[in-house]
Amino acid sequence: MVLQETAPIDLPTPTGPMRTHLFRPAAPGRYPGIVLFSEIFQVTAPIRRTAALLAGHGFIVAVPEVYHEFEPAGTVLAYDPAGADRGNRLKTTKPLTAYDTDARAVLDFLHNYEHCTGRLGVLGICLGGHLAFRAAMNPDVLAATCFYATDIHQRGLGAGLADDSLDRIPEITGELLLIWGRQDPHVPLAGRLRIQAALTAADTNFTWHEFNGAHAFLRDEGHRYDPELALQSYQLALALFRRKLGEGDRRTVAPTAPTGPKP
Repeated sequence: MVLQETAPIDLPTPTGPMRTHLFRPAAPGRYPGIVLFSEIFQVTAPIRRTAALLAGHGFIVAVPEVYHEFEPAGTVLAYDPAGADRGNRLKTTKPLTAYDTDARAVLDFLHNYEHCTGRLGVLGICLGGHLAFRAAMNPDVLAATCFYATDIHQRGLGAGLADDSLDRIPEITGELLLIWGRQDPHVPLAGRLRIQAALTAADTNFTWHEFNGAHAFLRDEGHRYDPELALQSYQLALALFRRKLGEGDRRTVAPTAPTGPKP
């Protein structure tokens, strides 16, 4: 399906305007919505390509800039030590409540967006995986995909390093898909087991996949990228979103017959 990127918008939030990038199918109609939460580097080229892939499969995709309180609109942090240091520092500077009000602002936008059916899902990568996990605590989120979500197991998100994500798991009513890399030092085996045990105890509807992959195996830049695992993971996510969100007005347009003279 052909897609298009529309002009970014600045959504109002309690902590200031939040630049949000929109990707949607070019075909007319209404489609389910997905909020895509980025890594600590904000809306990089690989994140844009993920958004484009999702939109190309028939979804409205909104990608907020997670550090809008601290960085000028449009800021992209580099995939280098300086960018990682900045992103990690902001991750634990921003108040936890601000992450939650940001998510609510994007969900509300998609719910009322003229091109959206109002059926909503979330997907996040790294930091964004944790943000998607928390966004799934909103009752209108029907499905969430979390790629190697960091800090859940150690309560390490937000100012104060004492997030309540594990405690709030019973608030998740949609279906979760959690994808991990076994060789990811940011979420070791003990941490993964802690998250899995909490989800199981809460009787959460979730599917769990662990691959032999490093942290950031989904990112199509750098030496950790694994295209085979990325393809498998995207297929899992798309299957979940189609099943839980539907396909909206997605349709196949028949080719137009030629109108010129017959030979």
